Amino acid sequence: MNILITGASKGLGLALARQLARRGHSLVINARGEAALREAERELAKITTVIAIAGDVSEVAEEIAAKSGTVDILINNASELGPSPMPLLIDHSWESLLRIFRVNVVAPIHLIQLLRPHTVVNITSDAGANAYPHWGGYGASKAALDHASRILAKEMPEMRVLVVDPGDMNTEMHALAEPGVDLSHLPSPDEVAPRIIAMLDEEKVAVA
Repeated sequence: MNILITGASKGLGLALARQLARRGHSLVINARGEAALREAERELAKITTVIAIAGDVSEVAEEIAAKSGTVDILINNASELGPSPMPLLIDHSWESLLRIFRVNVVAPIHLIQLLRPHTVVNITSDAGANAYPHWGGYGASKAALDHASRILAKEMPEMRVLVVDPGDMNTEMHALAEPGVDLSHLPSPDEVAPRIIAMLDEEKVAVA
């Protein structure tokens, strides 16, 4: 099985890639930071076949599609947080909002359009369902991704669409979202990844 994971150089994306590699799946991995992506590629290539494509997912979707071949499972994990610390929505620049929506909403939809995978996993956040001050840009984008996923599931019943909120984790992105906050009590991505893998194993799990 060929699986594409965006945002796969660190955090949850890398944790998922490691576990899926151990299962023998071939991987296509993407991330914007080339150095970290190449390090992940070297690690994963010891276990399975890996294609690594560096670049902002909102800019290299066509390249990803051209180099991936047939993709069975697409995991849209790459996310854009916006400025750190996060501003109030009233003060959030439109340029930053546009970038957040390009990465978090438009890019996942574009990859789905290009690849037409059997299964789509869209990684979301409780910030898309709850109104947290300062989380306006990111939260609104995740709410849009949630709703787009529901529409996709209605329009494409042959495509399995999963929307997964992994919950709070001790990650670099969370640290950027809340500078100075102690995250040591939160689970690591390696602890969360098995739950998502288990969802992939459940044939009838889909977006509500």
